[in-house]
Amino acid sequence: MRYLVRDRILGIGDDYWIEDEQGGKAFLVDGKALRLRDTFELKDPLGRVLIVARRKMLALRGEMVIERDGEPLATVKRKRLSLLRNQYRVALAHGTEMDVRGKILDREFTVERDGLPLARISRRWLHVRETYGVEILDDQADPSLLLAITVCVIQLADREQG
Repeated sequence: MRYLVRDRILGIGDDYWIEDEQGGKAFLVDGKALRLRDTFELKDPLGRVLIVARRKMLALRGEMVIERDGEPLATVKRKRLSLLRNQYRVALAHGTEMDVRGKILDREFTVERDGLPLARISRRWLHVRETYGVEILDDQADPSLLLAITVCVIQLADREQG
């Protein structure tokens, strides 16, 4: 399954739709501008909140926590001893981990678990400026979680870039 994401241009507080392959509205990224920390909600087309992601206030490096129904689901942060700045680790609440590797700022990266790709994020197969695609490669994967991870990683990388 492929999703189309239009890059936010103005930053946190912007709301934008993630579209499915047919151009239908699949998820709403609802940025919360008046919060002390970066926060967004991922909602379904009917407005139901599926996931909430918040930037941790006291983290030394950028770190975001993803929650579902008020319960922690995952933590996203840049890898500690990475020589490349474009590597992030996602620690899931139940103990497994995912890695995010590639050119985050160029929107060319993958989300992997145990070395197997779960999602590919790319601008290559699109001809629309300021837009990137998210291709879910594993039928068993949770699209809302992978999309939330993608948005978190991009927010963290953009903030780190300055």
